[in-house]
Amino acid sequence: MKAFRLTAAAAVAAASAVVVLSAPAFAHVSVQPEGPAAKGGYAVVDFKVPNERDNASTTKLEVSFPTEHPLSSVMPEPVPGWKIDVTKSKLDKPIEAHGRQLTEAVSKVTWTATGKGVEPGYFQKFPVSLGALPEDTDEMVFKAIQTYSNDEVVRWIEVPQEGAEEPENPAPVLNLSAAEDGHHGSAGPEKESEAPSDDASAAAESTSTSTSTSTSAAAEPADSTDTTARVLGIVGIVVGAAGVAYGVLAGRRRGTSA
Repeated sequence: MKAFRLTAAAAVAAASAVVVLSAPAFAHVSVQPEGPAAKGGYAVVDFKVPNERDNASTTKLEVSFPTEHPLSSVMPEPVPGWKIDVTKSKLDKPIEAHGRQLTEAVSKVTWTATGKGVEPGYFQKFPVSLGALPEDTDEMVFKAIQTYSNDEVVRWIEVPQEGAEEPENPAPVLNLSAAEDGHHGSAGPEKESEAPSDDASAAAESTSTSTSTSTSAAAEPADSTDTTARVLGIVGIVVGAAGVAYGVLAGRRRGTSA
């Protein structure tokens, strides 16, 4: 019994240690797409900010956008209780978007609380629509700075390295998936004209499948009725034969008794 208690206590202690060691991994500022984040496409991402303090609120968040992969479109979604400032910077090399060259791009978005901010025990999401996502990388790193109401500043700027342990203050990383439908970015006129054709083919195939299924389903009751009729016919023959046999036997008994 004593050995069992010691083992149980050790297991509880180990579990507690795992929880304590794992907690920081879930408490940092992160970025996650609301849907696909495909190379060359557009996406809506959420910068998730948890409050890590028990005695202070998060009142400011600054997110830097990578200059090595400038984005032609960055549009934050309004968040109640927060003021949003978008900072643009000149590009070393202009980029082309929608048939025109851009000489500047968004380099930072800042959210500043106009009220209580993110209070202890809560988190806040800050949605941003962005694109076109780069095609020459598998991820985008957004360095972030979190400021608390007690003037404490936490810099989430350490870039995680593959094969290495997660840094103490990792920067938010957006993983990019492969380009969808074999093309990059928003579909051009040619791509858009091809899309309805593909959809029509899919619809036609679906209709054909549905028709075939309906036909099969409609035929099933007829088969069932035919089978039932055959069974009833056989039962009738058996009952009739039994009746004839009974009549014959009854006649013989009467003749014998006479």
